[in-house]
Amino acid sequence: VRQLEAVVGAVLSRAWHLGGGPGSARLVIDVDSTVCEVAGKTKQGAAFGYTKVLGYHPILATRADTGEVCHARMRKGSANTSRGARRFIDELVARLRRAGATGEMVMRFDSGFWSKATIATLARHDVRYTMALRTNTPAVAAVIAAIDADAWVDIDYTCDGEAQVAECTYGGRRLIVRRTRLTGIAQARLWPDWRHFAFLTDVDGDAVAVDAFHRQHATVELAIRDLKEGSGMEHVPSGHFSANSAWLQCAVLAHNLIRWTATLGAPGPVDHLTVARTVRMRLICVPGRLVNRAGVITMRGPAGWPWAGWFRLRLDHLRALQPAPG
Repeated sequence: VRQLEAVVGAVLSRAWHLGGGPGSARLVIDVDSTVCEVAGKTKQGAAFGYTKVLGYHPILATRADTGEVCHARMRKGSANTSRGARRFIDELVARLRRAGATGEMVMRFDSGFWSKATIATLARHDVRYTMALRTNTPAVAAVIAAIDADAWVDIDYTCDGEAQVAECTYGGRRLIVRRTRLTGIAQARLWPDWRHFAFLTDVDGDAVAVDAFHRQHATVELAIRDLKEGSGMEHVPSGHFSANSAWLQCAVLAHNLIRWTATLGAPGPVDHLTVARTVRMRLICVPGRLVNRAGVITMRGPAGWPWAGWFRLRLDHLRALQPAPG
């Protein structure tokens, strides 16, 4: 498994040296966990976790702007969300720095990863963070209740609700709080009160901008969906934990190859994520046949195929890439 992890790290480094890396630009990483459901109760390591679903509970780190998985680690199903997070961050930062990321690094977490030890690990690596907190704890609830009414700032929200943002301090750290409330007559009768969402951060900027940045952490779910639906992690096939750990690394490699094909093959900067299903349909599941004539291999596709131009453009860009050193 460790050898496969090394392969994933080496391929990541090569892809970034080909132009897929952030270089000295800011790198935003989303750390999250997911549950991979299984049916067999005798699978080694499979157990029920906080979701009450039988399965495994891997931890993942994805790159926000491309959706590639930078690091992944299989865990047993009953593992707490934050189990092994500090060592995972150590390995993740080392891998990213080796791959050539020299700029500012920011990591976003949900409330399951909150701990002072995790924040200390991030500080040791000089990594910025936004980390959600549970607002139902007495200490956090008291801090939120003490926020002055004039401190709340209105932000854009859905047409049937309103939202406001304010900031304060909690444990000597910057705490940004967002509260939302429904304004539709029917729903407001059921949920008339404010709901609060809070996170700690050391990212610079006004509270409204940092709150919007933290909410983009939700894009990690798109990468997880692609990893499951497009690269094989929807199923965990073996009864042995080590084999399933290896399966995870293979799925990560397949997922990243799809992502790099979409980004490195693009004619210009990529301003949106292309889901794995689209890449498979347009680049991988190509209806055609290979013909060898006089030593020249030619692919013949169907006449009128709608993605022919899309395919040729990206193939030309991939062929034009200079080989990575080593």
